[in-house]
Amino acid sequence: MNPQLNKPNSNLLLTPEDEQKMITEVRETIKKHKSIKKMRECRPDEFSRFCCDGSISRYLRARNWNVKKAVKMLETSLIWRMNYKPEEICWEHVAAEAETGKIYRSSYRDKNGRAVLVLRPRFQNSNSTRSQIKYLVYCMENAILNSPSDQEQMIWLIDFQGFNLSNISIKSTKETAHILQDHYPERLGLAILYNPPKFFEPFYKVVKPFLEPKTANKVKFVYADDPNTKTIMDNLFCMDELESAFGGKDEENFDIMKYAEKMKEDDAKRIALHRGESGSETASSMPIANPDSDTEKLSDTNSIMTNVDEARKVSCTT
Repeated sequence: MNPQLNKPNSNLLLTPEDEQKMITEVRETIKKHKSIKKMRECRPDEFSRFCCDGSISRYLRARNWNVKKAVKMLETSLIWRMNYKPEEICWEHVAAEAETGKIYRSSYRDKNGRAVLVLRPRFQNSNSTRSQIKYLVYCMENAILNSPSDQEQMIWLIDFQGFNLSNISIKSTKETAHILQDHYPERLGLAILYNPPKFFEPFYKVVKPFLEPKTANKVKFVYADDPNTKTIMDNLFCMDELESAFGGKDEENFDIMKYAEKMKEDDAKRIALHRGESGSETASSMPIANPDSDTEKLSDTNSIMTNVDEARKVSCTT
C-alpha cells in the first residue's frame, strides 16, 4: 500500500487521478480480506455494488481520504450487510412499526433531487430498539432505491410537534447515529430539526458527542417563528409540494394504506433489481430472508412493477 495514500488528506486538494488511485487501493485491499470472502462467493452482486467507485468514494470521504480507515470502515459495513441483509427487509417485516407514520419517505424531493425522509418522534409506537432500527434501515434502503442515479444523499425532515420527554431515548439515538454514520456514510445531506422544544437542547448536547463532526454539521435547528426559516425552506423545497407541517402548502395527511401499497411496489422493484429479474416477471414466490428469523419466509408481494421509470427530477420555480 502506498504510504502517501494512507494518510488523511482533509487539508489536501486531491486531483481526480489521486481520488481514483485511492478508490482502486481500497478495492484491491478489501478483496484480499478473508473476513468478506463469504460475501464475495455467496453474494457477488452485493459485493460489487459496495465496491464500485461511487460507494468506495463515500467511505473515503467519510474518513477524510484515509485509505486504511476507509478499508476498515468498508469491511465492517460489508460484514454487517452480510449478516443483517438490509436489502432483504420487506414491508411485511416492518409494517407494524410503520403504521403510525413515525418515519416515511415523502412523495416529494428537495430542489437538488434528494429523497426526503420525514420523521415524527411523537408517533413512536415501539419500545424495541431492535425493531425501530430495522424499520429505519428499511427506510434508508428505500430512499436510496428511489434516488436519482446522480444523487447519493437524502434529507431528513424531523417534525417536533407534540414531542415530549417520553419520546427521548439515548439508546435508540446512539444506535441510529451508529447505523447512519458507519453503514450509510455520506448518505445524509441535511437533517432539519423543525421546531424542537427548549427541553430538547440539553438532550442534544448529551448525544452530540456520538455524532462525528461532519454529521453534526449537517444538523440544522429550524423554527417556524424565525424569519430565516422561510428562506431556508424556500431554498430547499418547492413550497407547493412541501407539507404544511414544515411551512409548505400541501395539506395532505399521511395515509398508511396508500403508503403500504407504494412500499410493496418498491419491494418488488428492489427484488427484481437485486436478483436480476426482468420487470415482467413476478416476485411472489421469491424467498425473502427476515433478519429477525433464523429461517427464510416467502415474500407476500402481490405485484411487481412491469416498467421501472427513471426517478423524476424535482423541478419548480419559486
